[in-house]
Amino acid sequence: MELLSGADMLIRSLQDEGIEYIYGYPGGAALHIYDALFRQDKVKHILVRHEQAAVHMADGYARATGKPGTVLVTSGPGATNTI
Repeated sequence: MELLSGADMLIRSLQDEGIEYIYGYPGGAALHIYDALFRQDKVKHILVRHEQAAVHMADGYARATGKPGTVLVTSGPGATNTI
């Protein structure tokens, strides 16, 4: 049986749902998810300079393709910057 961390399970779930891209900005509380993201090659990460940009990019992607736009940021200021 394969042992997976919670972060690995999250990334595997995104793969299973057909997510191709994650827009985001790394931060302390999300680094374990970023580690899992970079251990695989199906979901691609697009680095942004600000969390608001990640949200706008994911929104534009969703509108243009009809597929879900996915964002990954850290907690605290990272999360509030997405609002």
